[in-house]
Amino acid sequence: MTSMHHLMTSAASQIALIDHHEVAWSEVRETRYWMHQRFEYHYPGAIRDLRQRLVVIPPERYGDQRLCAYDLKISAPDAVTSAITDTFGNRVFTVAIPELAGDLAFEMRLVVERDVSAVVWPRVTDGDAARYLAPTPLTVADARIVDAARHLARRHAGAEELADAISTWVYGAMRYGYGATTVSTPAAEALAVGKGLCQDYAHIMLAICRAAGIPARYVSGHMLGEGGSHAWVEALVTTAGGYRAVAFDPTNHRRITPAYITVATGRDYSDVSPTSGSYRAPYQGQFSASKRAGLTHLAYR
Repeated sequence: MTSMHHLMTSAASQIALIDHHEVAWSEVRETRYWMHQRFEYHYPGAIRDLRQRLVVIPPERYGDQRLCAYDLKISAPDAVTSAITDTFGNRVFTVAIPELAGDLAFEMRLVVERDVSAVVWPRVTDGDAARYLAPTPLTVADARIVDAARHLARRHAGAEELADAISTWVYGAMRYGYGATTVSTPAAEALAVGKGLCQDYAHIMLAICRAAGIPARYVSGHMLGEGGSHAWVEALVTTAGGYRAVAFDPTNHRRITPAYITVATGRDYSDVSPTSGSYRAPYQGQFSASKRAGLTHLAYR
């Protein structure tokens, strides 16, 4: 197995990755997932009072997922960085830079392991589940969403079965494509357009789940083969002592596999946006991102 020191210090291009296309995911027992990600902002001139929020590093533990190591580098030498755990349990970094004369880069590296030999569902208390039942501005249900929720609820009794049917319905109602929506597009509008990206699929599923009485939350993370971040949904299903989180990916019409890594959860995209912020200047910056990620270890049952 590749050493942790090598994974965390070697050039990203030198990390040997396993071809995930050949993996029989149903037979996987454990994985080690490595990722290098870079966000760059180019400004045409000086900026002042920059405040950046980053939600890019997972919590120490999440279900069967364990964070082994991480590193966050910021190109500005005078950047002041702090980290908190937000109300959803996410690791949130805030960066303050008083003045910046040129470009800015955030570089993240992490190693995560998943042990799926025993099923470990993320757990949610009754009190926490209640906030995932209420609609948000991005998940307000219109008449079509309410009708879909009622129709599917009549045909599927159990919460997990119903959530699975909702995921299938969303997959069939949408076409994947760029340019039709933004991260601020509400679920009802995206559904009316019939085209969007993973956050739209997730918002529509959230809206239908909540309209059908199923608490559900937005998940931000990564899926092997995706160039950027990915989004999916966790339906909260009642169990002894609270709820267990069952994950569905309506964009790809499936439940998640060990090819997925969870970074953060919230009510919708606005709670878990990987990068957001503000600064003072009479012009806008240009944003670009790059990522290299994959498996460095794999074991079968």
